Amino acid sequence: MLTFPKRLPFMHKQSKVAGLAPGTLVHIGEQRIAKPIMSSIQYDASSIEERPLENLDISSIKTGVRWVNIDGLHDTQLIASVGKQLSVHPLTLEDILNTGQRPKFEEMDDYLFAVLKMIYIDSETHELQIEQVSIILKENEVISFQEQTGDVFEQVRGRIRKKKGRIRDMGPDYLFYTLIDAVVDHYFSVMEVFSDRIEGIEDKLITSPMSDDLQEIYMLKRQLLLVRKAAWPLREAISTLHKSEHDLLHKDTSIYFRDVYDHTIQTIDTIETLRDMISGMLDVYLSSVSNKMNEVMKVLTIFAAIFIPLTFIAGIYGMNFKYMPELDWSYGYFTVLGIMFIVCAIMLLYFKRKHWF
Repeated sequence: MLTFPKRLPFMHKQSKVAGLAPGTLVHIGEQRIAKPIMSSIQYDASSIEERPLENLDISSIKTGVRWVNIDGLHDTQLIASVGKQLSVHPLTLEDILNTGQRPKFEEMDDYLFAVLKMIYIDSETHELQIEQVSIILKENEVISFQEQTGDVFEQVRGRIRKKKGRIRDMGPDYLFYTLIDAVVDHYFSVMEVFSDRIEGIEDKLITSPMSDDLQEIYMLKRQLLLVRKAAWPLREAISTLHKSEHDLLHKDTSIYFRDVYDHTIQTIDTIETLRDMISGMLDVYLSSVSNKMNEVMKVLTIFAAIFIPLTFIAGIYGMNFKYMPELDWSYGYFTVLGIMFIVCAIMLLYFKRKHWF
């Protein structure tokens, strides 16, 4: 079953950087792992080398493409060291460390920079994960920055290791596209989970709505809002990337970014559809609860209506006046009971003909 994180991304306090000079490196967000982990995959059409890294060494890139991945953003000294070796602007490093950064794409003289929100369902905890991924494209390498271990790039790594598709024959710009495409494609997987959960709740709302369902509806609405905040700026970023004429992006790769843009539009359309479904679920819940209450009130009203004349008759003969008629009649008790029964039967027959029950 899908569960949700207790603390929400995009809500990190920005007070840490208030009054600081632009480009000051301050990590804004949660420390999700104890120690940053660096790894490298260097490949070309005929060979591949995969290994962990202690320090980034630019001189080790001689031929082919290198993909460096860094998990953990809380070590500002490490990020500053990486930025210095790669000649990355301090403002770019500041955006990498700010995990509440809005998805965007920027062009610099010698590199391209993209910020995305990666969402996926953790295979062990079944919890919805939302984290920031920053990707830098250089002349012959790609560097990705993540908040923690675990990502949506395992299929990309598998394609590189097994030489599937054209990734080993293409340049770093194609790897840059592939990573962005993997992030966007996983939006569809998460949307499927949301869709299945919404359909399950809808079935429950029609048959037996419970107060727990309302809480889950609001939780789904809250989480879908976060996914929407991640997807909408992504459309603008991918559009800018698709139209870019930077020297690091070859014409052969441009068409693939257009495909990613189409996927982004589809994702946004799906999110809006799910939002409408959730809003409709609230109406269904309120209607179901109201109908259920009306059924209860109808039954109680019928019982009350039946007992009103019976109570009237019983009240009259319960006044105990000395000279009331039929007080000394031996058949009076049974006659009154019979009259009560007849009145009850007539009222039930009348309610039945009116289709009130």
